[in-house]
Amino acid sequence: MIVGLCTIELYIPDGHSLKAKRQVLLSLKDRLRGKFNVSVAEVGEHDLWQKAVIGVACVANEQNYANQVLDQVMNLVRSVPAIEVVRYQLEFV
Repeated sequence: MIVGLCTIELYIPDGHSLKAKRQVLLSLKDRLRGKFNVSVAEVGEHDLWQKAVIGVACVANEQNYANQVLDQVMNLVRSVPAIEVVRYQLEFV
């Protein structure tokens, strides 16, 4: 069993309140869960309006498959116009 973990640091330029930030993140998390069947959670920077850190986890039987899923997750995150990816990190356990 392979667990793929992706930690993504995001910048939300239009996040002028915590409520606006939460709306953007909720939409993103719902899309990721629905499309890729992954677990998603906000894991850092909870109190900042324009910054967020989310964690994405994927369980697979091969590392190649987990890597493909997380690459597709990153492509979707990059395609969202309301956010910018500052950096991300992939890990496999």
